[in-house]
Amino acid sequence: MRTTNDRKYEPLDATSCRVLADRLGDTSHTIISTQLLRRGLCKAYVAGDPARFDGAIVQARDFPGEPAGYGSDPVVIWELLGSVEGWDCILVATDCAPVLGEMMIREMGVTVRYLDDICCEMDGPAPAFDDEAVRLLTLDDLALLEAAPPDLRASCYHDTRDLLTDGIVACKIVSGQIVATALAAARSERYAEVGVFTSGNYRRRGYATAAASLVCTSVQEAGQTPVWSAGAHNAASLRVATKLGFVEVSRSRYVIVREREPAAGG
Repeated sequence: MRTTNDRKYEPLDATSCRVLADRLGDTSHTIISTQLLRRGLCKAYVAGDPARFDGAIVQARDFPGEPAGYGSDPVVIWELLGSVEGWDCILVATDCAPVLGEMMIREMGVTVRYLDDICCEMDGPAPAFDDEAVRLLTLDDLALLEAAPPDLRASCYHDTRDLLTDGIVACKIVSGQIVATALAAARSERYAEVGVFTSGNYRRRGYATAAASLVCTSVQEAGQTPVWSAGAHNAASLRVATKLGFVEVSRSRYVIVREREPAAGG
């Protein structure tokens, strides 16, 4: 999707992406964006210098539809969006979202809706949920993980090998196949973003919770804090987070384009 803005911003080069990652800092809110920037897995746009930007947008290569915007000025975010293609929503600071949404409505002729994204950190040691068929994976399990559906291994790494060597993965195995995974989808010096996914026929059995407890324990043993993010509408994910001992630390807000208004007379 393109806005009506005429100003053109070019994507940052690799060196500038690393500068932007340093500027965003090592926080639970920025961990995904900084990993994408450091590993060359995104396009990034800034207004101003990457080291002291007025606004920035980070758009993941593998999920371009929902870029993250940084900065408090919705006018700057709006200008940057004019150079970003393939998006249908953007995650921004909560205070920035209403004005940005009004700009989209006025300038693009669309309707929008808003969705809070809840960022949580683990408060205390990870609890244990024993399941003998849930275990951590190693590089020896590369073929097993690559045979799983893509949703079960989605992450902020170049490929499945990188996920196994640099991330952390635990899974539930049934009849020789992975049916649920938990993984550290992005890691920094201080934090690790934990995500889970369960195949449809195996949900509501506690598999993701058991796998996530193993991942969180490994994350804490590495000296990092587990982070869990979910949309406010995702009650199932938030229930798992609560069961594991995660507590809310911050919120951002998605501005989501819903549909174009019909043309007058047509």
